[in-house]
Amino acid sequence: MWNQQPFGKTDVESGTSGVLYPTMLESPELRWSFIRKIYSIVAIQLLLTVAVGAVVVSYHPIVTFMTTTTGGLVCYIVLIIAPFITLCPLYYYHQRHPINYLLLAIFTVTLAFAIGLTCAFTSGKVILEAAILTAVVVVSLTLFTFWAARRGYDFNFLGPFLFGAIMVLMVFSLIQIFFPLGKISVMIYGCLASIVFCGYIVYDTDNLIKRYTYDEYIWASISLYLDIINLFLSLLTVFRAADS
Repeated sequence: MWNQQPFGKTDVESGTSGVLYPTMLESPELRWSFIRKIYSIVAIQLLLTVAVGAVVVSYHPIVTFMTTTTGGLVCYIVLIIAPFITLCPLYYYHQRHPINYLLLAIFTVTLAFAIGLTCAFTSGKVILEAAILTAVVVVSLTLFTFWAARRGYDFNFLGPFLFGAIMVLMVFSLIQIFFPLGKISVMIYGCLASIVFCGYIVYDTDNLIKRYTYDEYIWASISLYLDIINLFLSLLTVFRAADS
């Protein structure tokens, strides 16, 4: 469908309209339609996340039940692992409509509930700061990636580096659980995680432009949604540690 390009600039004819990258051979109209579909799904996921999170934060009995009862603790654990469990059937039914959308909704709602519980223990000022910065960064990186792709840049090389960075963050978080290192280490973790997920936004947006097939709209949506949510949570960690 396309030829791999090195990370560098190639000649682009300024008169080419709708072409997303120099070696594009597929129909620009079809790819643009696919991109609009992905961003529509991600926008709905984010709106659903905000709605569920707002209910959890504003309705205090939910947080009280989750934090003071054994049943609430069990529910919290279920909500934490439910999104990952949902990914298993979603893998087999990602092309089966409307089952794929139903599973995607379950994935989003359960994850949103867990995010709401996290925000419930955070001040409104910190949440607003993290949300605004996340929005600015996501829009800026998205526009940059489309601009760079149009001029022949390719970000596929980021894949191995980002995977290695995720492994480092996972080990770091495990160390934090068993051997807490204090507020400074939490801020360092949040800053590193923010940089990593900024990289993932660029990487997954580049894949959306060039590599995802039209049948992979569910996985493309999940990838971008998780990048945005993880960036928000990373920034939330930084602001919360700085505010404490």
